[in-house]
Amino acid sequence: MTKQRTARAADRGSATMWTAGAIAALMSVTVLVVWLGAAAATRHRAASAADLAALAAAGAVTEGERLACGKARWVTDHMSVEMRSCRLDGADARVEIVAKPPGALAGFGPAEARARAGPAGERGHGGRTVVFGR
Repeated sequence: MTKQRTARAADRGSATMWTAGAIAALMSVTVLVVWLGAAAATRHRAASAADLAALAAAGAVTEGERLACGKARWVTDHMSVEMRSCRLDGADARVEIVAKPPGALAGFGPAEARARAGPAGERGHGGRTVVFGR
């Protein structure tokens, strides 16, 4: 019986250690998933802002570049992203957007997006490019 008591005494507390390790692993995976979700949301926000800003500018092409880009800036300001550039190329509006990720993800760099909007049928079709970090 003394051998059993000695073995039990050596095992005492091992379940606590395994449980603590499992909780730490689960928390690490949870943090990773949240960070990936935030990165994806930032990328989608940049792409959406670029698309909407280009459409806003394209809708005001006849009013001139200053007013068209002003409308694009209004969109980007309300979507909490930065408009890097806006220009009119004939009847097309081209914008470049930068969206900074939240919190600890800011160290990985911003998500950048470019979009073009204009009349259908002229010089191909509209396009969008999204780049995360550099």
